[in-house]
Amino acid sequence: MINKNQISKIYQEKLKKIKKFNKAYFDMDKPLISDHEFDELKRELIELEKTHPFLKLNTSINNMVGSKPSTKFEKVKHSKQMLSLGNAFNKEDMIDFKKKIKNFLNTSSEIELSSEPKIDGISASLRYEDGKLIYGLSRGDGIFGENITENLLTISEIPKKIISAPKVIEIRGEVYIGKKDFHSIKDKFANPRNAAGGSLRQKDSNETKKIPLKFFAYGVGEIRPQIFKTQKNLLEKLKLWGFVTNTHCKIVKSIQEIESNHSEIENIRSGLDYDVDGIVYKVNDFNFQKRLGSTSHSPRWAIAYKFSSVKASSKIKEIIIQVGRTGAITPVAKIDPVTVGGVVVSNATLHNEDEINRKDIRVGDVVNIQRAGDVIPQVLSVNISKRTKSSKKFIFPKKCLCGFPTKKEISSTTKKTDAVRRCIRGYDCNFTAKEKLKHIVSKDAFDIEGLGKKVIDNFWDLNLIRSPADIFKLNFDKIENLDGWGKLSIQNLKNAINKSKNISLNRFVYSIGIRHIGQENAKILGAFFKTDKKFSELFENKKRKNILKNLYDLDGIGDTQIRSIDDFFSKPKNSSIIKSLMSVLNIENFKKIYKEGELSNKNIMFTGGFEKMSRSEAKALAEEHGAKILGTVSKKLNYLVVGNSKPTKKKIDKAKELKINLLNEDKWYELLNR
Repeated sequence: MINKNQISKIYQEKLKKIKKFNKAYFDMDKPLISDHEFDELKRELIELEKTHPFLKLNTSINNMVGSKPSTKFEKVKHSKQMLSLGNAFNKEDMIDFKKKIKNFLNTSSEIELSSEPKIDGISASLRYEDGKLIYGLSRGDGIFGENITENLLTISEIPKKIISAPKVIEIRGEVYIGKKDFHSIKDKFANPRNAAGGSLRQKDSNETKKIPLKFFAYGVGEIRPQIFKTQKNLLEKLKLWGFVTNTHCKIVKSIQEIESNHSEIENIRSGLDYDVDGIVYKVNDFNFQKRLGSTSHSPRWAIAYKFSSVKASSKIKEIIIQVGRTGAITPVAKIDPVTVGGVVVSNATLHNEDEINRKDIRVGDVVNIQRAGDVIPQVLSVNISKRTKSSKKFIFPKKCLCGFPTKKEISSTTKKTDAVRRCIRGYDCNFTAKEKLKHIVSKDAFDIEGLGKKVIDNFWDLNLIRSPADIFKLNFDKIENLDGWGKLSIQNLKNAINKSKNISLNRFVYSIGIRHIGQENAKILGAFFKTDKKFSELFENKKRKNILKNLYDLDGIGDTQIRSIDDFFSKPKNSSIIKSLMSVLNIENFKKIYKEGELSNKNIMFTGGFEKMSRSEAKALAEEHGAKILGTVSKKLNYLVVGNSKPTKKKIDKAKELKINLLNEDKWYELLNR
């Protein structure tokens, strides 16, 4: 039997390795192992800590923090945000993507799509003014990028000047290392993508020059004046300017062409000299792209169609229960570690209670799992032939990990019972509360760099953070005594926390984690409340009831969202915690840039369908021109725009009764000067 000293020695050796890999990755930009090898080493350390609690007395893997230096390069704001792409994983997803585009554009015609292999590299944006390269930025967080101009200039495929260019143009593309070139430097880096990323973040461009980086150009950011009509035109012009574009780009229309093209590239991907993980499909027509616009996350006119999922089989060791930030009870299968698509996985999602019952998933079963894209693997099916006679049906717990009963809610709209069990205690449940903290510090919320999920877990266990306000009252003297925390990492965390104290109202509303309130809903609510003082009225029961009545006027806020807001603030613990959080923040008033014009500060509502555009596009145009979209007819309404196809008579009659201006489709276009 291994004694305590031997266990401690094994643990310390592994800990020493992970510190070495952390330093190489975060401080030197030279990863020594792959991501999944690093994760596997962490898993082994965590497993040792769980089995042998005495190991945590002096140090813990959970205390270790690694983050990319934020002061290495100058931060520059992108003139046009670099958004992420939505993902498609199968034919049905692509059919849905095409359907949404047609509905938004209000057309039955096939829309041309530009098909381009999705390179697994590092995104960069190059700004040219009067044909001269001014600077080059990394993607960063999509809003701000790092100025890595000197390093990008070492890439021969990036022209320093372009002829007959628009006055301002930002060329966007992917920096990568070819598979053959990577072979000669593979001892220094974990994989081609890490090699490209590490090279671009070298402080000395002479070091970057030693790495054979390449660049595929694929799009534009800001452009003045716009000289392109289509994505195809753009790619052709980029090639004439001296950029390298992918030779496998083509135009497709039908779903059959999309599927054929997808299969074709997937079949040759192993023979390509660069890593690809799917195909990006973009609406070819730039005018259509402009009309479609973007959500807060991604453009409506583009999607990444990932290659088929990778499958494997493994044995379920146990089924554990996890609690999410909305109280959702999620079952997770702990499986024997297995490599799926080059990544070692030891967990697989089981989705919910109904899914377990439908597939009759049990502990001890050999199951088929799949990993599509970067999502957590899921259990596809059970290999019944390998099930033992002693196997017992899994009984889903009816209580949360906090000990209180869970419930399945009934939808107020569909009247159907939710498949997910939930703990409805909010911040009164410690498990839910901890997950809410992870949401609050996340990128789309307060975006506190250095305060990730593992750090929250550790700080929670040490009672350093138990509520959102605690983040801004951290005892850094205690943190200084924790293993893995030095003066620099503590100062970086202080800076990140202080920076996050200034937050916009709509981002704050999203951050506090009200169920059914996503980023788009939060923007609508931010525009409604305008100030944190007005938002604070939700804490008072009488005022909240009046506010909730007014929320029904808002387009995009329905009964589900309103019930959820009421439920959240009716819990005293929730209100108390949010009050405390607000007391330590500087919440900026909602700001919306209104264009001068006929619609500035006007309230508009739409009913019925239009001939030349969809209702979705009409709403987007109205907001673009400064209008506010309402969801119900009231005295606040300035215009009710009535389409020719199936308008609601009740709305029209009420508008007439209130003497509100009615506009038909032609008058609507006149108002827009179209």
